[in-house]
Amino acid sequence: MGGMTAATPSRRVLLAAPRGYCAGVDRAVIAVEKALEQYGSPIYVRHEIVHNKYVVQTLEKKGAIFVDETAEVPEGSIVMFSAHGVAPVVHEEAAQRRLATIDATCPLVTKVHKEAVRFANEDYDILLIGHDGHEEVIGTSGEAPEHITLVDGPEDVANVSVRDESKVVWLSQTTLSVDETMETVDALKTKFPQLISPPSDDICYATQNRQIAVKQMGAEADLVIVVGSKNSSNSVRLVEVALGAGARDAHLVDFADEIDEAWLEGVSTVGLTSGASVPEVLVEGVLEWLSQCGFEDVEIVKAAEESITFSLPKELRRDLRAEAAELSGKPGEQSGRVSGA
Repeated sequence: MGGMTAATPSRRVLLAAPRGYCAGVDRAVIAVEKALEQYGSPIYVRHEIVHNKYVVQTLEKKGAIFVDETAEVPEGSIVMFSAHGVAPVVHEEAAQRRLATIDATCPLVTKVHKEAVRFANEDYDILLIGHDGHEEVIGTSGEAPEHITLVDGPEDVANVSVRDESKVVWLSQTTLSVDETMETVDALKTKFPQLISPPSDDICYATQNRQIAVKQMGAEADLVIVVGSKNSSNSVRLVEVALGAGARDAHLVDFADEIDEAWLEGVSTVGLTSGASVPEVLVEGVLEWLSQCGFEDVEIVKAAEESITFSLPKELRRDLRAEAAELSGKPGEQSGRVSGA
C-alpha cells in the first residue's frame, strides 16, 4: 500500500468495470421514456420495468404507472411488459382486455423462454434453476408449466424427480450467481447423469461480467458496497460474490445516504460496484460520499469490455394509441396484431 503515513493508511476505492446498466435494462428504460414521448402519459407498466427504486420513481414522475396485474390496466390503454418477461397467459389477458402492448422483455430472457418451449415440445423434463417467486422465473415457467420443475439452489436437488432420466435438461434464471448455479448443475448431474445443458449459457453476459469484476476486487477490499435494490436478484448476488471472494464486509444500498459510517471503521480499501439495473448517477453519489470521508483515490478494476446493444421493441415504431382506441372501440378485432408476441 503506497503512500501510507504513520497516522493514516491510504484510503482508496476500487471501482468495478463493468458495472451498472446492461443492454437489456438500457433498452427497457429507454422504451418507457420513448413510449411516454410518443404516446403521452399514462403508459402502464406491468411490474417494475427493472428492479431499481430510483428508476421506477423517476419514470413515475414522467407519467408511467406501475401495476401488479394486467387487470389493473384500463381497457384501451397501452401496457408495457417489464424486462423480466411474462408468461403467455399475460399476453392473452392483455388481448382480452383490448390493450395495446409493448414487450420490453430482455432478449436474453426471451432466449430462455424459447429454449423452454423447444424442450417442452420435445417432451423433456426441464429443471429451471432460479429463485421461487422471481418475476423472470414465473414468466419462463409459464411457457411450459407442465414440463418445468423449479430448482432453487443445490439444497433443492434432493427433492427433484423426473419422468425419464434420459430426457432431462436444465435452464436457468439469467441473473443468478454463476458459481452457485454450477454447484446446482453439478448436484443435478450427479443425480441425473444424462442431464443435458442448454445450447448456450443462460446466465447473462452482464451478470457474469459484474461478478468477475467483484471477484477480482473482493480479495483486496475490506468493504464492498454494491449499489442496487433489495429486489434486484443480480445485485443481491454481487454482495454474496464479494463475501465469497474474501471481502471482510459487503452491503447493498440504493443510495449513498444509506451507507453507515460505522462500516468504514478500520477500512482502507472500499470496493464499489452496481447491479445491472442501476443508473451511473447513483454510483457517482456514493463516490462523492466516500470522497468526503477521505476515500479520494479511485482505481478502476476492469474485468471485461461490453459493447452489446439491443434494438428497441418493434411496437415503438407503430401508432399504439390509434391501435388501442381501435381495439377498445371494435371488440375482438385485430387483437392478435398488437399482442407484441
